[in-house]
Amino acid sequence: MELLNQLFTILLSTIKDVIPILVIIFGFQLLVIRRRIPNLKKVIFGFGYVILGLALFLLGLEKALFPIGRLMAQQLTDPEFIRGSIAAAGQALHWSDYYWVYIFAFAIGASTTIAEPSLIAVAIKANEVSGGAIGVWGLRLAVALGVAVGISLGTWRIVTGYPIHWFIITGYIFVVIQTFFAPKMIVPLAYDSGGVTTSTVTVPLVAALGLGLASTVPGRSALIDGFGLIAFASLFPMISVMAYAQITEWVAAKDKKKRQQAELQMNQE
Repeated sequence: MELLNQLFTILLSTIKDVIPILVIIFGFQLLVIRRRIPNLKKVIFGFGYVILGLALFLLGLEKALFPIGRLMAQQLTDPEFIRGSIAAAGQALHWSDYYWVYIFAFAIGASTTIAEPSLIAVAIKANEVSGGAIGVWGLRLAVALGVAVGISLGTWRIVTGYPIHWFIITGYIFVVIQTFFAPKMIVPLAYDSGGVTTSTVTVPLVAALGLGLASTVPGRSALIDGFGLIAFASLFPMISVMAYAQITEWVAAKDKKKRQQAELQMNQE
């Protein structure tokens, strides 16, 4: 009964969130464009499915992903788990002792990004618009690698205590440089990839990991050091997607050059 009450509450909240979207879409269609909405019944049923799906998804996050994210963060960053009896004896921990945290951060960053619904939608649309030039799985894996590396580096920053702004500034310098050399077709998509990663699946687990790590590492502030991992998750996919495009372009140019040399050698013979 409690579960049904929570589902009903989340369903009402989801309806309130979706209503402005409905008002804008239907308002522009009827008042600005002044045309009837084609397949109105299908559109209404589609919005119903969206509302129900969002409610069930949010309930699943609240009951499964949120608690397990907090629990894993607390357990992996517990000094007793990291160093056992040595930590209990009062000896200081070194940043290298948190290697399980870095591994977990890499794994959770990659897996949550692969499962991110917004990234799946963007990858499918990019594949359709590009005529297959941009692979669905190629883009998803490139973004997942960027998020995984970014979150791992972010957890290392929390452990070491280095200022976050130096990492962000350096990362965006790389992004600006890559923008001039990456294929122009991929640059807008790379920038969008940094936004789609900060969505419903990735953010709760990453935020829980950052807060849990900052609350257990001696000398860290949950407010100052605990937040900021999402910035890494947004920044590094831009770098990885443009790097993926640059590597793909370089490999294609190299293969083309080899084919041209082979054809030229055959013509000479």
